[in-house]
Formats: sequence, C-alpha cells, structure tokens
Amino acid sequence: MKVQGGRNPRRSAAGSTSRYGKKSKSLHLKVPRSSAAPSFHRIKLGLPKGSLENATLDLFAKSGWKISVNPRSYFPSIDDEEISCTMIRAQEMSRYVESGTLDAGITGKDWIMENDSDVVVVIDLIYSKVSLGPSRWVLVVQNESPVQRAEDLKGKKVATELVRFTKKFFSSRNIKVDVEFSWGATEAKVAEGLVDAIVEVTETGSTIKAHGLRIVENLMESNPQFIANKKSWKDPWKRAKIEQIALLLQGALQAEGMVGLKMNVPAAKLERVVAILPSLNAPTISNLYQKDWFAVETVVAEKVVREIIPKLREAGAEGIIEYSLNKVI
Repeated sequence: MKVQGGRNPRRSAAGSTSRYGKKSKSLHLKVPRSSAAPSFHRIKLGLPKGSLENATLDLFAKSGWKISVNPRSYFPSIDDEEISCTMIRAQEMSRYVESGTLDAGITGKDWIMENDSDVVVVIDLIYSKVSLGPSRWVLVVQNESPVQRAEDLKGKKVATELVRFTKKFFSSRNIKVDVEFSWGATEAKVAEGLVDAIVEVTETGSTIKAHGLRIVENLMESNPQFIANKKSWKDPWKRAKIEQIALLLQGALQAEGMVGLKMNVPAAKLERVVAILPSLNAPTISNLYQKDWFAVETVVAEKVVREIIPKLREAGAEGIIEYSLNKVI
C-alpha cells in the first residue's frame, strides 16, 4: 500500500485496469450537492455500505453526527451542512477516495491494500461489525484436509475475494497456486470440494468452524481506516474538517467500554478510597462546600465497576453515581 507516494503507474486519469485486465471507465460517482452551504465549504464523505454499515453509523452517532439512511438512496442525510454523505461498498471506497470523487471515507485496511490505493491514512479505527477488535484474513481448508501449512497447497486451487493480496502472499513464499476470485459463499466452495482452500475474513472464527473447516494460518489483520484524498488533505479547510471528524470518531471509540464514576468521600477516608480506583488518569478531587468531605470523579473500565463499587462503599464512599460516556478525548 502506498500512502504518500506517487500515482499508481497501473492507473491513469483516463481509466483503470480491472483484475481481469480489461480497461474500465474512470471513476465518476455523481454525488448530489445540497444548497445549504457552498460546495467549497463541504467535504464529500464515503460511508461503508454492507457489514460495517450499522457499526459505522452508531460510531458517528456517538461522535455527535446524526445520519439518516434511506434504503432506497445511496445518499444519506447528515445534520452537518459541511458534509455530504455517500454509501459505497468498502471494497470500492479507496478507489473513489484516490480519484477525488470523495474527499474522505472509511474502509478496511485490507481493501486499501487490495486496490493498491494511493491515499492518506488519517487514523486507524479499531472496530468491526460485531466487536471492537480487528478482523483477520485466514487460510482455510476442510477439517479432514491433509494440508497443515501453506506450502502443502502447491499446485492447488485457492478461492478468495482478496485476489491480489492472496497472490502476493503465496508468491512471497514461492508457492505456486491457482488463485481464483470468489463472488461470495466462499466457505461453501471449500466445504463442497470445489477448491482446495480459501482465504476468507473472520472475526471470531465461529462461522468457519460451523462449516466444518479449520484455519491453517493467519495471513493479515485488518481494521477500518479513515482515509483522505491527497489533494483534499492539502486543502486547509478540508483537512481541518477531516481532522475534526477523526478526533471525534477516535474519542467515541476510546469511550467504548468506559464509564464515569462520581462519589462523595469524607476527608478521613479519602486516601483509602482513591487507592481502590483504577483510573485513566488521576481522579478529580474537589472540596464540598463548607464540609469536611470531598467529591471524587474518575473514568474506569466498565467491566471492573461491579467489583469496585462494593469496595468503594466499604471504604467509606457515599452517593456513588455511574454514568455512560460518549467520547474520551
């Protein structure tokens, strides 16, 4: 993947070449303009349609943007006149950002690599459709297959949606295999013996096991990335807007699994209570008005709250309040 390099020599302004070697038309996605703000004060933002869609919309909601999606339209509305949104499949997103059709977008690291897109990676966003962890591209065979390592597939057939990456992987190991593109239902192809192995994406591995398959090797970890067009990144206004979005998205992700705690503590028991608190930073402590008591506030992992609240109460804390967080910046 080239992040700050020159233009991709395989692709020109007149068009691009598909994985099948055919010339394709240049990327010109028509993004509608709103009359609410001048076009030079608006960025065109791509949102991933498909498996990451709901998780991405939830993340934007926690970051402060309300996005309304009409299932009959690829252009959702957003409560920010400086942004216009377009729904694009993650597999294609980086190409539209590279071409300048979109100023910025969210897509997987895997598809940026697969498309060999020349874009700016603004930030990594560690989340997936079911968890807050990265996904994995794995080499998979039938449970009863004699294959124990990638080298055992020499001369065999491998199906995947990630063709370019898979070819590079086997080439780097000097393993000659026949890699073919899969249009979907990839697990079924190896389960039915149509191919000898597949390279497929997974988060937990549960679907692979359910199909009677096993993982031979992890090939790559992937996560969503917020990317920008290189020309847009050089525009001061657009860069500032893109950085604003990045800051709040990252803050919303950092708040996941965290909660705030407030409590009142008598001065005589303050040190004992503070010693119990696992804190992101030192807790905030302030005097209560005309009392020998203190207000203590801190941010902790939600998973430890059920363990520490009884201990805090026993140590002398009173009026303990737990509250949710939208962003931690």
